Amino acid sequence: MRFLMLISGDEAAWSGDDAATREVMGQIRDWYARWLPTGKVLPGGAMLGPAAATRTIAAGEGGRVAVTDGPYVELKEVIGGIVPLDVTDADEAVAIAATWPGIVPFRETVEVRPVMN
Repeated sequence: MRFLMLISGDEAAWSGDDAATREVMGQIRDWYARWLPTGKVLPGGAMLGPAAATRTIAAGEGGRVAVTDGPYVELKEVIGGIVPLDVTDADEAVAIAATWPGIVPFRETVEVRPVMN
């Protein structure tokens, strides 16, 4: 079964260049090194750019498409990355997601969502 990990948090926590941030980023690299060879975490995930660079496309006036700068809603926490998983079931997806290194130090949340076929 395929799932996506949607990693959310405060962008300010990810943009630091202090020793603590570098340490967690190193732990994230180690996390990928651990899980990619198992085939449970798939290549093709992404760390997303800043929400300020977002362009949102939605229904606008008169049934036209409207494009706006920035995210659709103003939030402190935004999706900062996605990680594809290929696992046996939802419990295994949750078990892997629970090992994500940014949960405690960056106070990130990880949503595990099934991918529709």
